[in-house]
Amino acid sequence: MPTITKSNIDYDKRNLSDKTLLKLYYNMLRPRLIEEKMLILLRQGKISKWFSGIGQEAISVGVTMALKPSEYILPMHRNLGVFTTREIPLHRLFCQWQGKASGFTKGRDRSFHFGTQDYNIVGMISHLGPQLGVADGIALANLLKKNGQVTAVFTGEGGTSEGDFHEALNVASVWQLPVIFCIENNGYGLSTPTNEQYHCKHLADRGKGYGIESFIFDGNNVIETYSKVKTLAESVRKRPRPILIEFKTFRRRGHEEASGTKYVPEQLMKEWEAKDPIENYRSYLFSKKILSAEIDNKYVDEIKADIDKALESAYAEEPITPNLTEELNDVFKPFEYKEVKPNKKTNELRLIDAISEGLRQSMEAHDDLVIMGQDIAEYGGVFKITEGFVKQFGKDRVRNTPICESAIVETGMGLSIAGLKAVVEMQFSDFVTSGFNPIVNYLAKSYYRWAQQADVVVRMPCGAGVAAGPFHSQTNEAWFTKTPGLKVVYPAFPYDAKGLLATAINDPNPVLFFEHKALYRSIRQEVPTEYYTLPFGQASVLKEGNDVTIISYGAGVHWALDTLENNGDISADLIDLRTLQPLDKEAILSSVKKTGKAIILQEDSLFGGIASDISALIMEECFEYLDAPVKRVASLETPIPFAAQLEDQYLAKGKFKEELLKLINY
Repeated sequence: MPTITKSNIDYDKRNLSDKTLLKLYYNMLRPRLIEEKMLILLRQGKISKWFSGIGQEAISVGVTMALKPSEYILPMHRNLGVFTTREIPLHRLFCQWQGKASGFTKGRDRSFHFGTQDYNIVGMISHLGPQLGVADGIALANLLKKNGQVTAVFTGEGGTSEGDFHEALNVASVWQLPVIFCIENNGYGLSTPTNEQYHCKHLADRGKGYGIESFIFDGNNVIETYSKVKTLAESVRKRPRPILIEFKTFRRRGHEEASGTKYVPEQLMKEWEAKDPIENYRSYLFSKKILSAEIDNKYVDEIKADIDKALESAYAEEPITPNLTEELNDVFKPFEYKEVKPNKKTNELRLIDAISEGLRQSMEAHDDLVIMGQDIAEYGGVFKITEGFVKQFGKDRVRNTPICESAIVETGMGLSIAGLKAVVEMQFSDFVTSGFNPIVNYLAKSYYRWAQQADVVVRMPCGAGVAAGPFHSQTNEAWFTKTPGLKVVYPAFPYDAKGLLATAINDPNPVLFFEHKALYRSIRQEVPTEYYTLPFGQASVLKEGNDVTIISYGAGVHWALDTLENNGDISADLIDLRTLQPLDKEAILSSVKKTGKAIILQEDSLFGGIASDISALIMEECFEYLDAPVKRVASLETPIPFAAQLEDQYLAKGKFKEELLKLINY
């Protein structure tokens, strides 16, 4: 151990007991010794990558000890102290870093990209920003449960430049959520210094713009961190509200070890080395005769023995044996569909009415269901689907949101982590681009990565035919069918929409639920009055024939129906897919084997759409049954125009009959 010198950090023990002061030291020492061992293993090639938090232990340990074990923490790469202070078994941590089965991700993700409900830790993704909105969702769940708990979430100074940071702070402020935002300002985002990242003196000042109480703490002073965060947490539990804390600290290793620190001025590095949170705190404890050499040596020996023992057991574990079935089955959380049969009493409803009724009845069936979206509360949404919901269910469960699709999707994920259900309405499906990252990288991958369900339905009013132009008319389902982990539903009729929406909400997996705007008020059907469900992955055969198989979904189904009704001599199977993921392959293949010809109609433009995949499926599975090439019919390869005559030219509707007849006569 090094020679004891006077501390360079001013500590004020306040009313803390010696036991607590020693616990703070032990909890900082543990991740430091683990990291020193990991750096050796990295050089030996026994682990592949390491993100070092050396010099920042006081923040992780102080914040974690200030919270209750039952309260969620969302850490980052450099927060090993969060995991060790929560006393996660070292064996499991080492297995995680070695890609062993006893880790937390079954070898599917590395380092700190994992979470664990057993320890109320929610791991980050490399995109950094989304976890801030997820923390909002967990905090919202705490607020709704009235459990008096807080949530703490970490980000670096670099992450504060992302839009998710600002969206999350704004939502937390507007909703007065009990969440503590912790910024570890450690000087550099990879190699970019702070003066090239932001142009304000302190990042804490940003909280003022959102009406959030903000503080600046010495991130290397563990007593200050622990004491002040503990006081703030106790206050937030009593009076829920967001808090922003900027911890001033420094990253003394590379962003990850391979990147090095050559870009850091030598003098700056020396200044921060002199502020080492562990060595300074150790000197302080010795000076106050709280820590002795005997106790210190005991701690070191004990921790090193634990490390060696855990490493030995992790190395002894066999490498993962790939299991194809397990890999495929773990993309989605298992969901046992429960059929609720429709009652016999019906009302004639428009598509929009069926969706509204289905959503209302699901709110009645699930007390833990929260709906979020722009203008959905008193106004009832731009399409009036949630009109009257606030009066029935209250503003806690029917929540107007700021214009921040990303943060609201993330909030839905946080609600799911905390055991609630969420429906998020995109005002128009086009606007989902602003929330694309958390959908495809967080919701879609969480169950596969660490067995965390994403119980979120994203409602997607979509489609052309209403003269809304390029930004309000897209049918963008193919963006999501490409992403494993997402379910995609696209009903064409009121009956299907109501039953499928109920199933989507029951399903613990993320569902993109597409609703065609042009069908909202133009399609009517007799719909059962009470709650019922319909299964995913079962297409509907609307017409039966022998000459050709027509496959479509959404508005395309109605275009095909019109064509068949106006051409009575065409004998066709007409398949309404209803769900695109999962896809009813059996219905498609059995029909094509019968008719020998297939045409796929979609509203989306042709290249990269659903029709292309279905065409490939048919060619691979039914080639010997085909009497003609598979035909795809889709809209033009342009954005969607506004003027009616241009929109008519764009849509596939106008050319379907001609292409169908060509195929029949092939």
